[in-house]
Amino acid sequence: MTTHPPDTAQTRHAQLSTEIKHHRDLYYNQEAPELTDAEYDALEQELRALEAQYPDLHTVDSPTEQVGAEISSKFAPVQHGVPMLSLDNAFAPEDVADFEKSIRRFLRLPPEEELAFAVEPKIDGLSCSLLYVNGKLVRAATRGDGRTGEDITENVRTIKDVPHVLSGRDHPERIEIRGEVYYPLADFAAMNAKSAEEGGKVFANPRNAASGALRQLDATITASRPLRFFAYTWGEVSDPRFVTTQTEALAKFHEWGFQVNPRSATTENSDGLLKIYEAIQRDRSSLGYDIDGVVYKVDRLDYQRRLGFVSRSPRWAIAHKFPAEQALTHLKAIDIQVGRIGTLTPVARLEPVNVGGVVVSNVTLHNADEIARKDIRIGDLVRVQRAGDVIPQIVGVELSERQEGTEPYVFPTVCPCPLKTAVARELNLKGEEGVARRCSGEHACPHQRVEYLKYVVSRKVLDIEGLGEKQLQKFSEEGLIREPADIFTLEARDKTSLTPLRNREGMGETSARNLFKAIEDRRQLPLDRFIAALGVKGVGETTARLLARAYHSESTFRDAMIALAAGDEEVKAALDNMDQVGPSLVAALIEFFSNDHNVGIYMRFVAQLSVQDAEAVAGDSAVSGKTVVFTGTLEKMTRDEAKAQAERLGAKVAGSVSAKTHIVVAGPGAGSKLKKAAELGVQVMTEDEWLAFIGAV
Repeated sequence: MTTHPPDTAQTRHAQLSTEIKHHRDLYYNQEAPELTDAEYDALEQELRALEAQYPDLHTVDSPTEQVGAEISSKFAPVQHGVPMLSLDNAFAPEDVADFEKSIRRFLRLPPEEELAFAVEPKIDGLSCSLLYVNGKLVRAATRGDGRTGEDITENVRTIKDVPHVLSGRDHPERIEIRGEVYYPLADFAAMNAKSAEEGGKVFANPRNAASGALRQLDATITASRPLRFFAYTWGEVSDPRFVTTQTEALAKFHEWGFQVNPRSATTENSDGLLKIYEAIQRDRSSLGYDIDGVVYKVDRLDYQRRLGFVSRSPRWAIAHKFPAEQALTHLKAIDIQVGRIGTLTPVARLEPVNVGGVVVSNVTLHNADEIARKDIRIGDLVRVQRAGDVIPQIVGVELSERQEGTEPYVFPTVCPCPLKTAVARELNLKGEEGVARRCSGEHACPHQRVEYLKYVVSRKVLDIEGLGEKQLQKFSEEGLIREPADIFTLEARDKTSLTPLRNREGMGETSARNLFKAIEDRRQLPLDRFIAALGVKGVGETTARLLARAYHSESTFRDAMIALAAGDEEVKAALDNMDQVGPSLVAALIEFFSNDHNVGIYMRFVAQLSVQDAEAVAGDSAVSGKTVVFTGTLEKMTRDEAKAQAERLGAKVAGSVSAKTHIVVAGPGAGSKLKKAAELGVQVMTEDEWLAFIGAV
């Protein structure tokens, strides 16, 4: 894993976050992945390593805290009662051994004590949630971003493996069955062959075909595709004690009419896990469906409950991924893409090559330093790697095949936009150069401006129906929309235009009227979306929500930011003390509001809107939003269990006592932390008082 010095870590973190979110959207929503599992996993591993090395970079906006991708607007949204989380990955036998050790350490189980694991193939399909009430299927949904999915009930009803009514009578009154929709390999090959013969769409892999079939607006199309379903877990359930182990749950699912994977097994310790892994990997090609690894779960549910969750994944399960697959191909060109904050990203254009069942033709090269480190040159024969069906990467160059006279790649010193604006290395907080190159033209750069405007109208910000990326790019090129305020003055200007929208090709009276109405509907904008729409570096959906809650109204936020830019230390200190706001974000806010051009864009934008105040947040528990510190010896649970329990209730667990601490839970042997709590007047509880306070006794 690459180790980054502090001066490059922030830049690399931003690049990785952007790339991961982009490729998640390609994978989950567009059925068009550009990278393989191995390449995607490598990006996530690098991001996790960076955040471990530099904790300030880890925020709630990070992809390491998120699952899946944002949902499509084609389907009604479904809120998951229990989030559909992802799994942490293991890539080597040592990772599996470490997984077992961490479980035993958390549960305080000695090596000789039995610890059973349920083992299942990791199906490479589309995650799906099925809600049954009184034994009847009432709703089906995709995973989406883990918290909100898409309603695909009618499509799922066409899958023969999904019972409309559960068999038997011993099922809970309400239960959400979760599993994977997949496309059998033989059926996939036949479908692709027929489609190619008829000149239709050819899918890169079965996973994409399954996703495309399941997310059709016409359920009869889904019904014509031979989709299958394996059940493997559950979410919301009216009787959480309906089984005591994962193995029992799979048996129940089978009794109720679901298909469960016949290669599921139960074993003990990491040696047993690896034996099953090797057997499944050996038989992988004969299974009849795609898998990209093996999942290990602690079998006992009482252990699972004690172990709980970390970030976006459970402690009690892990996915052991199969090794990457590789192929050789030629690098035809390197193109430069310009992001919304001006970052230049090189993209390799390859001779299309099939890597593990997916045709790869484009691969991100990250930055100039990465190209130089790998000595990648145009015309080279390069080795492309992928594992599963997600993100590809160039892992090396076949130097023995390099043609004489091939020159090292020279990264451009000017932006590829028509202005040819100078490119400069991005600076870190200390003023030192990072690895990223940025166009210095800001919103004068057409590429940067268009990417920013695309972000502004995206679903998580303004969400304007009918103003898609192509339409927006055209309006920008013609000078109709150059900043967010222009969106809301478009109709007024159109009335006096010599070429009104209704007369344009592909628009018409109805389309123009609908677009203007959609824009008008967005004049009332929640404060968090307004803040997100500003495009401040590092301020995404979640951070914008934090700032909105902190400042409550647009005028208060604006006054604070103008004061911050003017050097107000009180505002800066308040931001520094705000949870999940680090120095890089404060620096970005200062940079943004110190720029008169940005402030002008802000003022013109807000003048077109009615920005709604942020709603007060109501805590779900007595400790929601509070900072808690545990010290001394806990007798009824381990420290890790106590921390996990507090975090599940919405509390933030800190390692030291400060003026921001709300509660200190002190057991026998508490020392300096207890003393400091007394000095600061922080509330102190015993373990029993804490358990009574949170209602756990």
